Amino acid sequence: MKSPGEVWEKIKRAMKPEQKTAFVSALLLGLFIHLPVMVRDIPNHDGLGSMYFDQNMITSGRWFLSAACGFSTYFTLPWVIGLLAIIFLAAAAVVVTQFLELQSIGMIILVSGLLVSFPSMASAFAYVFTMDGYMLGLLLAVLAPFFTKKFRFGFLAGGICLAFSLGIYQAYLPFAILLSMYGIVIVLLEVAGIRDKIRYALRYLYMGVTGVGLYYVILQILLLIQGRKLASYQGINGMGEVAGGGLLSSLRKIFGDFISFTVRGNVLFNNVFSAVAVCLTGVLCIAALVYVVRRRKLWKSIWLYVVLAVLAVSIPIGTSIILILSPEVTYHLLMRHQWVLFLILGIGFTEKYLHGESVHPSVKWSRWGLLLAAVVLVFNYALTDNIAYSNLEKRYEKTYAYCLRLLDRMEQTQGYYYGIPVAMIGVVGDEEYPLTDITQEVTGSMIGIGGDVLLYTGDNYRTFMKNYLGAEINVIPTEQMDPIYTSDTYRAMDSFPGSNSMRVVDGILYVKTENNHYD
Repeated sequence: MKSPGEVWEKIKRAMKPEQKTAFVSALLLGLFIHLPVMVRDIPNHDGLGSMYFDQNMITSGRWFLSAACGFSTYFTLPWVIGLLAIIFLAAAAVVVTQFLELQSIGMIILVSGLLVSFPSMASAFAYVFTMDGYMLGLLLAVLAPFFTKKFRFGFLAGGICLAFSLGIYQAYLPFAILLSMYGIVIVLLEVAGIRDKIRYALRYLYMGVTGVGLYYVILQILLLIQGRKLASYQGINGMGEVAGGGLLSSLRKIFGDFISFTVRGNVLFNNVFSAVAVCLTGVLCIAALVYVVRRRKLWKSIWLYVVLAVLAVSIPIGTSIILILSPEVTYHLLMRHQWVLFLILGIGFTEKYLHGESVHPSVKWSRWGLLLAAVVLVFNYALTDNIAYSNLEKRYEKTYAYCLRLLDRMEQTQGYYYGIPVAMIGVVGDEEYPLTDITQEVTGSMIGIGGDVLLYTGDNYRTFMKNYLGAEINVIPTEQMDPIYTSDTYRAMDSFPGSNSMRVVDGILYVKTENNHYD
């Protein structure tokens, strides 16, 4: 038996320099970019009720999430969870760069940087209580096409990885799809003979069918064992069903969403520098494609145009496949990390075919252009993330100050006693507390980060005051609020901090935090 030291030395010798570069650069850049949020306990609205959460979300189809998040315990420990998440993401960077067969140290570092800095990471850190599990899901998603490409029967291992990735979070399926599509394109360009092209390309299909089928079988078995059904949340109970308008309507929704987010989402690029960098990356990728087509005289083949047409249709579908799996889903930034693959795959394709094959002097300039574009994007995304974290911290501070004032007024209200039922809607009135968030231009599309306060429901008040002010308030259930909210007594009250914003009525403390308007 070998000692731990000998095993470690064997692992180090087995790792290629490119693999070490990808892992270390992703780890260090991830820590450097996201450290501000890792060393603070800064919750968002969902985090208020998830200080301890066992992540048993099988009714949302996430049958492996509880196990995936178990490494860090079920307490919200930002530093521990964040570190594990970045380690998983660094491992994913190794897999992606190896899948693309990148050799340039600079490009490996920048591809790793793009993966760990893309703004969806900031949204993930806003939901830090589940982030380590999600990043493990991403790692498993990229392992699926990697195993499929590397080994003859790798689609079996890839299918298992994909099933467990889906069991954590279905939103990472597009990573496997887009990488597989890229792998198929490379097969078509590199493998000789139609039969071999088809044989290699079909491996990715086998992997997908195996993974999705295994995921569904395990889900149904576990639902049966636990005696539960899929919930309606995010339309997961309609998983796999075509939306009401039919297939054509679903496709229109997918293409519309894809174009809208790509062009106007304010995430892939959000200023002139990042826009130029994205465009330059795209132009160089197209130049690499033109070079390959001309050099190999592919423009004479009808199959080239068939493949390009199929790709034009398949890429949006593969990117937004979640809209087919869950037609009613609210498709927010946390689910859109796969958009970074357009940059990463563009870099990989350009490196392989333009910089790897061409010896034309202009290629040196294009390499500098690609390098500069990637640097600009990593830097821009890192700034975006930290602007988001700055506002997330300010949201907490504003919420703390607001709740402190609110709680003090509640306790001073005549008739108040500890445990009195409290009736409150939950939102904060924008007339008395107008929006002061100055980051909306950057954070407007970043769920869980933008805005001023963390409070949207009465239960948000209850959990915030309990966890951060050490006070218990007995908020009545939402379903009991409607007759109070529409009552003449509630209508006549002022909105907080008005002098008549709180009063005890029939043994219930009415707390009016916003003005309601009636026809």
